[in-house]
Amino acid sequence: MIYGYIRVSTDKQTVENQRFEINRFIKKSKLHVDSWIEETISGTVAPNKRNLGKLISKTKKGDIIICSELSRLGRNMFMIMSILNILMESGVIIYTVKERYKLGEDLTSKVLAFAFSISAEIERSLISQRTKEALQRKKAEGVKLGRPKGKLNSHYKLSGCEYKIRMMLHEGYPKTLISKQLNVSPSTLYLYLKKNHINL
Repeated sequence: MIYGYIRVSTDKQTVENQRFEINRFIKKSKLHVDSWIEETISGTVAPNKRNLGKLISKTKKGDIIICSELSRLGRNMFMIMSILNILMESGVIIYTVKERYKLGEDLTSKVLAFAFSISAEIERSLISQRTKEALQRKKAEGVKLGRPKGKLNSHYKLSGCEYKIRMMLHEGYPKTLISKQLNVSPSTLYLYLKKNHINL
């Protein structure tokens, strides 16, 4: 399947410019868009709360997503890179018309994927540092940390990770990436979010 993805931030903007660019590209490339995904929403909104998230979840190896430019995927670089990383790991090919990127299984894509993984590692370190600083501040303020004594928790792997999870969700990380960074399955993360009444 080949998908054309279009996003505008406000209803005052038009999708037609992006559609024109993609149509011109597919005509030159002799491709055909099977399905168009359009949405009017800010790029700062987490992908799982956008039509983009639904698109990512239904794509499979060999599918192609075409967008006018990388900024259509998100408003900050790490969000864009995490989305690209998820798609590339799934074997989905991404074309961007303006930048002329083709991200898939070729060498350039693998180099970019390596850069994404390094960026993700740096971001994980920064999150860890911010979390430690926040916990130290809470402790200094006299806030008791951790589970109350004697309270059972069925999701031991994620015990003590609530602050980090909330921070990553707030910053727009896809849940698939969060579960990967915390070394748990997506189902374990979803159960944890539901059990702890964390907004899905």
